[in-house]
Amino acid sequence: MDNSTTYYFVGIKGSGMSSLALILHDKGFKVAGSDITQYTFTQRGLEQAEIPVYPFDEANIHEGLTVIAGNSFTDDHPEIKKAREMGLPVYRYHEFLGKLIEGYTSIGVAGAHGKTSTTGLLSHVLSGIAPTSYLIGDGTGKGTPNARFFVYEADEYRRHFLATKPDYAIMTNIDFDHPDYYKDINDVFTAFQSFADQVSKGIFAWGDDENLRRLKTDVPVYYYGTSDKDDFQARDIKRTTKGSQFDVYYRDKFLGNYHVPLFGEHNVLNSLAVIAVAYFEDVDLDEIKKELLTFKGVKRRFAERQLADMTIIDDYAHHPSEIRATLDAARQKYPDKEVIAVFQPHTFTRVIALMDDFAKALNNADHVYLTDIFSSARESNGKVSSADLAKKINKGGEILKLDNMSPLLDYHDAVVVFMGAGDVQKYERAYEELLSHLSLKDN
Repeated sequence: MDNSTTYYFVGIKGSGMSSLALILHDKGFKVAGSDITQYTFTQRGLEQAEIPVYPFDEANIHEGLTVIAGNSFTDDHPEIKKAREMGLPVYRYHEFLGKLIEGYTSIGVAGAHGKTSTTGLLSHVLSGIAPTSYLIGDGTGKGTPNARFFVYEADEYRRHFLATKPDYAIMTNIDFDHPDYYKDINDVFTAFQSFADQVSKGIFAWGDDENLRRLKTDVPVYYYGTSDKDDFQARDIKRTTKGSQFDVYYRDKFLGNYHVPLFGEHNVLNSLAVIAVAYFEDVDLDEIKKELLTFKGVKRRFAERQLADMTIIDDYAHHPSEIRATLDAARQKYPDKEVIAVFQPHTFTRVIALMDDFAKALNNADHVYLTDIFSSARESNGKVSSADLAKKINKGGEILKLDNMSPLLDYHDAVVVFMGAGDVQKYERAYEELLSHLSLKDN
């Protein structure tokens, strides 16, 4: 680390990039960056930290910068290209993260899904007990002086997590995703196996995942879950409209009763993984219980608001497993209400590869609406449309357009869940605006 340089982030609004920028800022380093001008949910933290954010322009690049390049951008990006031509130090995001975690008790949270929620929960719990730095994939990051722990989200996309070598790893699942990069589930497994081989102290893995059960590595692998074959078990689970409660055992040793104000079976499992890590780091389990009770969640994961007589939930779910988990959580918290899903498919290759799984997951809602497929920076078009997915959905499947969200006005005293990793929030805002006008007329 260098106090004389400015760390300049190309693509600073990216979820991991903004987190990393905030960590360096907290540590007292000079930080700036560039990105698109469109508002994103990650930029509020950058604004509050008064980190300068410029529109992309190669004129931003000058002597005295250390450039950290977001993984969404190739070396042909004008700013990255100019930085390399000038001979400035240039790091990819994951490469820099790998250097940053050295010297701490580091815990990487990996998985096809569940990473952000679990990283957020672990960060919250450990921060209440010992100085902890953390990088969460919702744009949240903190660099704490004299930190004991460094918790970070370990992203498997393009095997980026192999740039990091943590003390511990939590692995929530191995599932087929990112079909633009991975060939099949075995290709994904080999990436996780390689990551497991880089862990120095221990791995905590979900016991019901058959691929995680295949891991063979030199460090101990502790499985967590709800069956007798798991090392860490949640037993006597009670899921209510207030949250979830369960007993925890480590190989038949009772570790106490825990309560979390979270919904969905996946959050019981995420909590169990956090408790397991804390147990092996000799953290007081009574302190863990207290910290779990105060967790408020992470950005864009089951984020709720009430408007008129409707409950509106915003969630990042963009894979069938995540959709199932989010709808399960909505059913737990609102068992007596209709649940309406509004889903923005994210990337054409993912829709093609997982079409039937998407349909099955979405059919867990009472009514389903789709938007057009979000075209990302990586994929601007493809040979599939939302209409193709709609044909496979039994619970509706009407395509919503931004200028006509009125079909959602037919529902009352219900739950609408907006899901997607693109810009589904613009549909959410359009619906909320309609609902607000309607409420004012009614009053």
